[in-house]
Amino acid sequence: MVEAKLGVIGGSGIYDVEDLTIIDEVAMDTPFGKPSDPVRIGTSGKGLNIAFISRHGKGHRYLPTEVNSRANIWALKKLGVTKIFSLSAVGSLKEEMAPTHVCTPDQIIDRTRSRDNSFFGEGVVGHVTFADPFCNCFRKAINEAARASDATLHEGGIYVCMEGPLFSTRAESNLHRSWGASIIGMTALPEAKLAREAEICYATLALITDYDCWHEEEEDVSVEMVLETMNKNSILAKKVLKTVAENFDAIEEDCGCSEAAKYAVMTAPEAMDKHTVEKLSLFYGKYWDKS
Repeated sequence: MVEAKLGVIGGSGIYDVEDLTIIDEVAMDTPFGKPSDPVRIGTSGKGLNIAFISRHGKGHRYLPTEVNSRANIWALKKLGVTKIFSLSAVGSLKEEMAPTHVCTPDQIIDRTRSRDNSFFGEGVVGHVTFADPFCNCFRKAINEAARASDATLHEGGIYVCMEGPLFSTRAESNLHRSWGASIIGMTALPEAKLAREAEICYATLALITDYDCWHEEEEDVSVEMVLETMNKNSILAKKVLKTVAENFDAIEEDCGCSEAAKYAVMTAPEAMDKHTVEKLSLFYGKYWDKS
């Protein structure tokens, strides 16, 4: 297989990256099932290989709850990806964060309830630090690329990840605002958790499409509204991605993501389930081989 260092997970309205020269398309089977779609691998202008996967699948087939994030992250790790650039449509919970603006959140609140959110379990117990859920080094690179692309950028902020597929009630929207949250979406989790367990840098460029339903002077969020704004945002998102790819080799590497799970496993080697060890060897074999 062709390897790639930069992974891109495209969300609603972003199902491809037209500027890439596609050199391979990989339909993978993983220990956690099939990814959302075959992974398309292309080259940027500077020769960097980029692995792209459509989060919701071709034709937008999967609900946020149905996305097989474990398979998606495992597949990107297998291809050699060290950094994941996530694109996600979100609603705004703050007046100043208007539709067509973008945000690079640095914190997250988990309001999901029906998703497989860890690679651990089934005979191997592990706990990974998640205090800062998005890679700060990679976020900095995306911020710089967004500014260079003339985006209206909001650096940092709290992303509320809800289950969906329905949008918020007005009561929920105002509750989230009372928490000081900035944006709300349905897809940053469990991706961010799984990427951390897989020791991959992960950051999100959140593309603001609406004001959720809290804003009394704005129309309540609808699919039509989201898609209309995403068509405008997608052009900007691809421009930011291109700049990130062009400067990929200059991204700082002192974030610690690549060894995030070095001391995570609690289970004694002799007590580990052999089948689970095999499934997780892609991530942690480098530690187990030394023990």
